[in-house]
Amino acid sequence: MSMLEVKDLRISFRQDGQVIPAVKGVSFSVDRGETVALVGESGSGKSVTALSTVSLLGSSAQVTGSVTYAGQEMVGADERRLRQVRGNDISFIFQEPMTSLNPLHTLEKQLRESLELHQGLTGDAARGRIVELLERVGIRDAASRLGAYPHQLSGGQRQRVMIAMALANKPDILIADEPTTALDVTIQAQILELLAELKREEGMGLLFITHDLGIVQRIADRVCVMKDGEIVEAGPVADVFAAPQHAYTRKLLSARAVGLPSPVTEGAPVVAETHDLRVWFPIQKGFLKRTVGHVKAVNAATLSVRAGETLGIVGESGSGKTTLALAIMRLIASEGGIRFAGEDVNGWSTRELRRRRAEMQIVFQDPFGSLSPRMTAAQIIAEGLGVHGNPDGRPERDLVAEVMDEVGLNPAMMDRYPHEFSGGQRQRIAIARAMILRPKLVVLDEPTSALDMTVQVQIVDLLRELQRKYALAYLFISHDLHVVRAMSHRVMVMKDGDVVEAGDAETLFTAPQTDYARKLLAAALEGRTEV
Repeated sequence: MSMLEVKDLRISFRQDGQVIPAVKGVSFSVDRGETVALVGESGSGKSVTALSTVSLLGSSAQVTGSVTYAGQEMVGADERRLRQVRGNDISFIFQEPMTSLNPLHTLEKQLRESLELHQGLTGDAARGRIVELLERVGIRDAASRLGAYPHQLSGGQRQRVMIAMALANKPDILIADEPTTALDVTIQAQILELLAELKREEGMGLLFITHDLGIVQRIADRVCVMKDGEIVEAGPVADVFAAPQHAYTRKLLSARAVGLPSPVTEGAPVVAETHDLRVWFPIQKGFLKRTVGHVKAVNAATLSVRAGETLGIVGESGSGKTTLALAIMRLIASEGGIRFAGEDVNGWSTRELRRRRAEMQIVFQDPFGSLSPRMTAAQIIAEGLGVHGNPDGRPERDLVAEVMDEVGLNPAMMDRYPHEFSGGQRQRIAIARAMILRPKLVVLDEPTSALDMTVQVQIVDLLRELQRKYALAYLFISHDLHVVRAMSHRVMVMKDGDVVEAGDAETLFTAPQTDYARKLLAAALEGRTEV
């Protein structure tokens, strides 16, 4: 008997008086010590299928079919039984950690809650287990981070905390929904090795949901390919990858961002530049909050990016990539020189900075956390027009429809709310919101991390076309070096707040000069799991 068995699962949602099918007769199983991967494009039904295993869908969901764990039926099970199973026997790693972690609670409190509830651990025993878990998933100096809040961590660090929470009670089944989406390639390799090790030691079954087929090939025993709520192909990974039978599977396997960005126009003006930019966060202790040291997030970073040029910024999670970009945008305090369009940004008044915000936009890493749940897609995308004015003078809905079409969203969906879109669709809304003002500089912080491979290709093509058309300057932050190579004219490598290497993209990818850059590129481009 399989540990987790799904038979003829059908899920639909009631919306505006209509019943919309999301999953249509899905069947698969997960055995002890086995990894089964669910792959497919955004909106194919992968996450909905996973959530249904322990009845985590909302009241609008209608679920039929069978989901059994250890021979016991989960569909229609009473709430008491479900509470015993959730987080204990079946644990989840969710796709968007910022929406899963409580912003008001420290890391220690959030991890302790699960240990107290399911294992009865308290006091020093619980704290020791928490430190062990955080260290095991790659949180450096874990004991000193117990009092940190989610917003004080990088996206990758938040994802590792989520993984630690899911592993706390040594579950029989771990359902991982895009668990390495926010992680750089070296930490991704460590996490995949950790999951493989736990699977061997504990006999844990792993249901792995991802759009990264490289990861599937690396860790999964069997794969189920989903499209429009159905499994169109399933089988051993080696067989499916070697000889895919379905046209859709072949399309997924062939999807990869390729090509190069358009050349930068000779004499193109510098849009943004920094000189010895530094961001240090004080470490305060004691009743009087005395500063006893600093977290050196960015050290003396010097860079420039021209109109029509992309500067790729790569490095491990916590290396300072996003902090550097936020400092350039004047969203956090910094020291050192920052110039935008030839002007000293540090000399701008608050009023002038607010006025110039239209020219510098950002697409954040976590699309769900940056979109208001109370606003429709149209309201979110048009929000900047209300703040900075409508440059074209055309009706807002016409402009929204146009930019939605540009980023691959159906304009007919503009009156839907963020929770009614898939993760990839939410990311495209975030891109549309930034692009509607036609800025000069756009910071792209992991803009393709939530997207499946086929949509990644579309978004990369879109970003390159927008750059060519409007001479946009991009700061492109990503851990996916395939995408960085396809997008970037120049690349900067960061480690522990320092810029360790920078130069022409093709030169850096083919002949990196530092050991760290070589290790980073090897882990990403050679598909290695060891680092």
